[in-house]
Amino acid sequence: MEVSTITAILDTTLAVVLTWVAYKTGQIIWKYTPYSYPNARIKAMEARLLSDQRILELSESRTLQNFVVNLEDSDYGPRLTSLENVNLRNVEMALELSLVDLLELIVKIMPKRVRGFFELLEEGVDIRNISNVVKAKLHGLPAQDYIIPAGKMLPKVKAIIEAKTMEEILVILEGTEYEEPLRRLLLKEISIQEFELELYRNYYTKLFKYANSRKGEEKEILLEFVKMLIDERNISTILRAKMAGMHPENLKRLIIEGGSLSRATLDAMVNAEDHIMAIGELEGTKYGQVMRDVREELESGNIEAIERAMRRYRLTRMRELSQFYPLSVGVALTYLLEREMEVRKLRAIAKLIVDGVKPEKIKELVGEVA
Repeated sequence: MEVSTITAILDTTLAVVLTWVAYKTGQIIWKYTPYSYPNARIKAMEARLLSDQRILELSESRTLQNFVVNLEDSDYGPRLTSLENVNLRNVEMALELSLVDLLELIVKIMPKRVRGFFELLEEGVDIRNISNVVKAKLHGLPAQDYIIPAGKMLPKVKAIIEAKTMEEILVILEGTEYEEPLRRLLLKEISIQEFELELYRNYYTKLFKYANSRKGEEKEILLEFVKMLIDERNISTILRAKMAGMHPENLKRLIIEGGSLSRATLDAMVNAEDHIMAIGELEGTKYGQVMRDVREELESGNIEAIERAMRRYRLTRMRELSQFYPLSVGVALTYLLEREMEVRKLRAIAKLIVDGVKPEKIKELVGEVA
């Protein structure tokens, strides 16, 4: 073989190797660099999460005013210190709005390719508001007491609060995804429970489609997150329906597709004799241990304990994924869940203080109610 031929082969081989190295380097930069800044910022915010010791100290506030003062230097300070009147409703609302503030911040700092997921999460506020207003209107309750003053649909939410009739609400929601479920509700084709479920079904479907459209780690983490949301809702719906004695055929219509539980498992739960038997069908699934840990509460009919256990499982799983993929969307999702749990604890403490519960008892209860 001539020297020139050998040189050409070596040059070609070197070019291929360099191209492959450049391609792999580009892949790594594309995957991880966009998360460097947002995840560093979120890690800094994580350092400001309230410690267990701080939570115990807040339990000793004795008055709601002291509770607010003791949180002035925390991330809740800006919302709490701007309250004109310190009462339980305003404090709870300020805590809820701090979560909305956080979600809006995360939308701004997340990489563009995953930002849409957090924008969809923001729609959860709209669904909660519209569902609560419609339910309050149907029951003759003051609808303004059941909303969070936030969300992209807030102007329409305020308008439907002022509406005199349900038909007027339908006109206000015309052209939105909420119009058709409300129309079916007014025609008595679905119940109020099915109306609310239809809103969440649409919401979860959008989250699922978005997650499924991503690639690699983002797809894996977002899909698992959404599937756990759907599982939590289905399990809660089935257990509550079983305790209320709902017929399986009616219950089937309330199941949302897209979770990690198989259709066979869900059908078995739906057709189970009671809620105890229904939960037994989760043996062998990833929720088996979660349910065994709260079996005593389940047998006493404490569904809230199971819902709390499901939320803790979701947080634990997201922490695992964040540790495995430290430069990923998992870090932001984990922090959101941590702050949600923290807000539940703070709301519980505020409520117990107003109810006149002694600090020692609040310390005992706060971990159980979050």
